[in-house]
Amino acid sequence: MGDAEFFRAKAVIMRKVRDLLGRVHDGLRHEVAGAALLTPPDFDPANCQFVKGEHLEQCPYQYLDYPKHFAGGNTFTFRSLFWWGHHVVFALLLEGPQLKQYKRNLVDRFHLMAGSELELSLAPDFWEWKRGEGYTLVLSHEGKARIAAVIAERSFMKILRVVPVTEFGARQDDLPDIGRETFRSLLPLVTP
Repeated sequence: MGDAEFFRAKAVIMRKVRDLLGRVHDGLRHEVAGAALLTPPDFDPANCQFVKGEHLEQCPYQYLDYPKHFAGGNTFTFRSLFWWGHHVVFALLLEGPQLKQYKRNLVDRFHLMAGSELELSLAPDFWEWKRGEGYTLVLSHEGKARIAAVIAERSFMKILRVVPVTEFGARQDDLPDIGRETFRSLLPLVTP
């Protein structure tokens, strides 16, 4: 409790993360502007949100939602989440009337996304950020049938890519590019 340096170090790290998320946002704006996306009718490509909190399973976090659309049961959002002590996650959250098309695209274009370090969330809602056994399924070339079976009955989809916090220090300057690459790897899912 008497170690004020911990809090100063934490403040420096959180500022660095916010700067990185700003760079992710800059890169994603170019990706969104150049893509023909299957989005909800009232989708606004300018919407974004930066959030900082302290209690995601007792750990601090920051995230960027861009593009961001949550309205009336329609979700089309790309979240870039830094979860202190865990990992960085880039995730596409999809829900609503166009989900049927997104599911069809995932199955029909699976070969374009498999092997890209992407995982399908198995969580019962959007707000679980753990990964691994019981939480996610890797989009591997051998796993297409299993992924198709899982998404068939789901009312939403969350596909994510994780950068472990153990790699964060070495790869932090790469994170904006990793975010863009992840978004690009998901385009077959959300384009006509």
